[in-house]
Amino acid sequence: MEPRISLVTLGVSDVARSVEFYEALGLPRGEWESEDAAFFTTEGTWLALYRRDLLAEEVHAEDHDGSGAGPDEGDGAPGGFGGFTLANNVESKAAVDAVLDEAEAAGAEIVQEGIDRDWGGYSGYFADPDGHHWEVAWNPHFDLA
Repeated sequence: MEPRISLVTLGVSDVARSVEFYEALGLPRGEWESEDAAFFTTEGTWLALYRRDLLAEEVHAEDHDGSGAGPDEGDGAPGGFGGFTLANNVESKAAVDAVLDEAEAAGAEIVQEGIDRDWGGYSGYFADPDGHHWEVAWNPHFDLA
């Protein structure tokens, strides 16, 4: 895996409200958006806002009422879905699968094998030993340069 975080996705309860907030902070809006998602360009990475319930569904995680607190809260074990993901964008579908294999070999749990997405790309997810979710994605609309 190349040492790159290309996208941070925040699971939000109200996309429109969150867009207003980040625009008020001066973050420049990206060109892709929908009712469920919005993107902002920043130096070196993108910030994505995505409906929290849809993000939890995509990474196959229980959201536990949106609080991020899981059933194991308090015992030191990872709890429920934290409400965000980190992404590593790569140059091809094959690279997505290769990074997922590399992550699994390093001890990650594969929570979503690489699949074709409705936005035109291909991605999968893994969870690190503490349950933090990483997306590995090939996005034909994303310039890695």
